[in-house]
Amino acid sequence: MAVTVFVYGKLLQSLWEGRINFATDTIKAMLLSSYTVGSTQDTAQFLSDVVTAGVGVEATGGGSTGYTAGGQALTSKTVTYTAANSWGTQRANSTAYATGDVVRPASANGYVYQAVVGGTSGGSVPTYPTVIGQTVTDGGVTWACVGRGVLEIDAADPSWTTGNPGTLTASHVLFFKDTGTPSTSPVILYWDLGGTQTASNGGQFTPQLDAGEGLLTTFTG
Repeated sequence: MAVTVFVYGKLLQSLWEGRINFATDTIKAMLLSSYTVGSTQDTAQFLSDVVTAGVGVEATGGGSTGYTAGGQALTSKTVTYTAANSWGTQRANSTAYATGDVVRPASANGYVYQAVVGGTSGGSVPTYPTVIGQTVTDGGVTWACVGRGVLEIDAADPSWTTGNPGTLTASHVLFFKDTGTPSTSPVILYWDLGGTQTASNGGQFTPQLDAGEGLLTTFTG
């Protein structure tokens, strides 16, 4: 199922306060059956600001749902930084690109570019801007200059298998560091699943990002 990523505004505060070590902490994915986001994307710092406050409702766990209350711990966590000139995907002529794809020029110039409008690239190399935030039209693609390097935060996709019979329903996935206490468990980001999604009767509930994006991709300038 396709997902859209939203990062909590106070994530950087939690990082600078030393509250999160992604590589070594227990990071969990919690399914929400509903989430009225409102201002929480900017104001929430801890799990209690979302779930205990009632704006996000955790999915029903136990029994044949395949879901355990409190969420699933992420495995195979990685944090990787790649300088722009070493980025593995080079822009090519007459090639289809999706919104969110990241490339570097075939003739590396120290910057990476992200497709803000997907489409098919032109038949010749565009003139790349070298000011972060500027864009260039390339056939049906619009590229934005996004940085001089890429930081990728990734993990194995969380997945839950329902029983038969059994049903699991969720509309969002919330990622957080689990300290065992909601009021001290920092929230990181959430995925909007584009509406209520359901798996049942032995089916798997597996939200998944594009393989090139990981859990979260950020850029350095």
